[in-house]
Amino acid sequence: MALQLYIGNKNYSSWSMRPWVLMRQAGIDFEEVMVRFDSFSADSAFKHRLRGISPLGKVPVLVDDGFVVWDTLAIAEYLADRFPDRGLWPSDRLARARARSVCAEMHSGFTALRSHCPMNIEASLPDVGRLLWRDQAALRADVARLCGLWGELLGAQPRLPNGAQPFLFGEFGIADAYFAPVCMRLHTYALPMPADLLAYVERVREAPGVKTWIDEAMQEHDFLDFEEPYRLGR
Repeated sequence: MALQLYIGNKNYSSWSMRPWVLMRQAGIDFEEVMVRFDSFSADSAFKHRLRGISPLGKVPVLVDDGFVVWDTLAIAEYLADRFPDRGLWPSDRLARARARSVCAEMHSGFTALRSHCPMNIEASLPDVGRLLWRDQAALRADVARLCGLWGELLGAQPRLPNGAQPFLFGEFGIADAYFAPVCMRLHTYALPMPADLLAYVERVREAPGVKTWIDEAMQEHDFLDFEEPYRLGR
């Protein structure tokens, strides 16, 4: 039986994006099961659809021949164990520990960036981004931390064998999939970053698995007002 990955709307679901783009980028076959967001109340169609599949009633959820894995970091670890030949984590022990550390930081941190700039791939909100940048010191602090983190990691990477610019640990891996939704946010809200880091954002956006997610998000045309704090009048 093929792997199944339960996800939410591609335009909004940053958590779903991580394992989906990781698996597509790594060439891991899976069946996508999209569960549309309608609301997150206990009696919503979304919660009803996930009942009996996920103990938390959230996405993403990976199902492997009946075995259920939830939480993006647990899914990433499971895939790395299940497909050791795909190089999802760096092969070097120290680099692997660093990659796990930065993923854990993303998993539990950057709360101002995530709360003030929810993922919305279809939208273009540079004016909102300018106001947020002016008014939200915590957002500026999150982006400064992001710049320091990415700058250190990318600065330590040599060019790839084909001469291409590297991802965070060389080839695209779990860490890049983990930060892919951040790249979407930086693009949507046009938040200021150094040119070399904006180039990394574009490399992530142009990675085949990520680009496919973006293209499909743009085709959804499914406006959800509860996911739209800045465009309720649309």
